[in-house]
Amino acid sequence: MNMRCFAATLALLLAGPLSGCAQEPASAPPLAGARIGGAFTLTDQDGRTVTDRDFAGQYRIVYFGYTFCPDVCPTDVQNIAAALKAIERDDPALGKRIAPIFITVDPARDTPAALKRFVTAFHPRLVGLTGTPAQIATVAKEYGIYFARGAGTSGGYLMDHSRQIYLFDPDGKPLALLPEGPPAAIAAEVKKWAR
Repeated sequence: MNMRCFAATLALLLAGPLSGCAQEPASAPPLAGARIGGAFTLTDQDGRTVTDRDFAGQYRIVYFGYTFCPDVCPTDVQNIAAALKAIERDDPALGKRIAPIFITVDPARDTPAALKRFVTAFHPRLVGLTGTPAQIATVAKEYGIYFARGAGTSGGYLMDHSRQIYLFDPDGKPLALLPEGPPAAIAAEVKKWAR
């Protein structure tokens, strides 16, 4: 094979796979049109009544967990908080438009005081929400969250729960599931859909 033929063949081989590497982002967010989320009335870490309307006009990162969780919830919330801090550093205007929200699946133990200790350890704007067992069951169902009390005693038990991290738009419509970490991956996905 002569050099001219070899160079042309090599160029064709390289052009095929490389041309597929640079993909355009999807035009519609992955959760566009999904029936996830909805109206709620809960109590925040300061004992105030909070509704979904209090977050109107803001992007929302929503995570369900519980403060007594020994490992997964604190790790996920730490990753969310670190991602938000990175966004606030890189794009302060966008950072201000994001509301990070932690909703408990353990309202029996997660009082406003317990939530306050938890959320303030991660980010100054992290909102912790609790409510009655019926309120939590309703909001979890609206957001597609499974949860159930695990084995243990009345004061020492674990909660089984799903682990989604949702991103919602300023109108409360679902945009995307965010990765569980690392923080850079969470921040990148938020920036991709929060425009």
